[in-house]
Amino acid sequence: MLRPPQPDAPQSVPLDHAAVRKIITGILLAMLLAALDQTIVATALPTISDSLGDMDNLSWVVTAYLLSATVATPLYGKLSDIHGRRTMMLIGIGVFICGSIVCALAPTMWALIVGRAIQGLGGGGLIPLAQAVVGDVAPPRERARYQAMTSTVFMVATIGGPVVGGLITEYLHWSLIFWINVPLGAVAFAMTHDVLRRLPRHDRPHALDVLGALLMVGAASILMLAVTWGGHRYPWSSSVIIGLILCSVTLWILFSLRQVTAIEPFIPLSVLRDSVVRSATSAAFFANGTTVALTIFFALFFQLALGISASRSGVAIIAFQGGATMTSMMTGRYMARVVHYKRLPLAGLALGTGALLLLAGRPTELPLFFVFVLITLVGCGLGPVFPTTIVAIQNAVSLHQLGISTGLISFSRSLGGSLIVTLFSAVVLAGMPDTGIGTPDRLAAMGHGGSLDANVFRWVFAAAALCLAAAFGCVLAMDERPLRSSASGFAE
Repeated sequence: MLRPPQPDAPQSVPLDHAAVRKIITGILLAMLLAALDQTIVATALPTISDSLGDMDNLSWVVTAYLLSATVATPLYGKLSDIHGRRTMMLIGIGVFICGSIVCALAPTMWALIVGRAIQGLGGGGLIPLAQAVVGDVAPPRERARYQAMTSTVFMVATIGGPVVGGLITEYLHWSLIFWINVPLGAVAFAMTHDVLRRLPRHDRPHALDVLGALLMVGAASILMLAVTWGGHRYPWSSSVIIGLILCSVTLWILFSLRQVTAIEPFIPLSVLRDSVVRSATSAAFFANGTTVALTIFFALFFQLALGISASRSGVAIIAFQGGATMTSMMTGRYMARVVHYKRLPLAGLALGTGALLLLAGRPTELPLFFVFVLITLVGCGLGPVFPTTIVAIQNAVSLHQLGISTGLISFSRSLGGSLIVTLFSAVVLAGMPDTGIGTPDRLAAMGHGGSLDANVFRWVFAAAALCLAAAFGCVLAMDERPLRSSASGFAE
């Protein structure tokens, strides 16, 4: 039985609003590290492949980070419930900095890939831990306001990351993309080290279910590998992909059996049995997956179907993400004032579904201005889901389960992003002629006058509408429990 270390400060000392603001500022900087690293590398990939002389393994620069971050997310949540948020946040930042140094010094592509995997092991914990810290310092009725701030961080990373990465790569050297994480990480480490000393501690003695953790990590890793390789390195019907999927299913079954039989399972059954946790996690899966996928495919739609330049297509992403960020922040303030907080995400998802159906009906015939309006409405419809689901889950579980429950929803969001992006990619590639070449070459051909039926995006938008409809059903099924107006360690 593992016992947590002694708290750094007495748990009974309440936090005033100034202390809460300092803590929130520190964790937002830590979140920015993880969010920025997911986007800043994108514009540097061609230069990196030229510098290291390896194009074949370039996709693993992105995949390695995604794999390790996804499987590490729930581990940090559970360990933070045992050892405290501050300890695990400092470990996450430290591992992330070490991975960044490995990446910056990498002499070969595989060394860079190893560094990216190490980065993911650190970065995978920063976002869910930051959200759990919000749950520690603020009562549920106030959490949405703080959780909405995380949307701004992602907005800055989504828009600023590729721009900063492109400027550094063009005028300096690609390794500085990773070196820049060292001073930023050092500042985040110093701030976190100090401000989280007064963080309320809700952890209890727990046993760490090592076998359950290994089964979950193995099942998720193999599934992510199958999703990454399927339709790219191997056909979906190949024995390799089918074997990976069957192996993943087997491990998921064994993981489920372990959760039923373990004395203290990795994901407590009390958390899984809660209808709010199940519904909110499922809603986050569909909403986040659709958001990530549309961020990619709206840009492709503008360039490949409408013939818009790359720079102008970026405006569509700003409109989409801007709409999502605006309504996410509005929802944070809305939830603190009303009882029926589900109404805004339900109305938003209905609005987003309708906008996507209009795009699906006439993808290439609508006026450009109207297309921008519809894309903005889709973003506005998705935004309210994120603060609502995270706050609803944190309101439903015990304080000592905040870490694992927050890690669970973050894991679901990451998995949704990977799987739904793959689904939409398959839809787009199905509309291309069979050239007998791999996916990277086919995508390159799409960007250089290759043949593509523009109406293939009709089915992408229809699939996105189905995902939003599924998220609507999940939010509708979620119990609307009153938000608590107090929390241990918080001074109102």
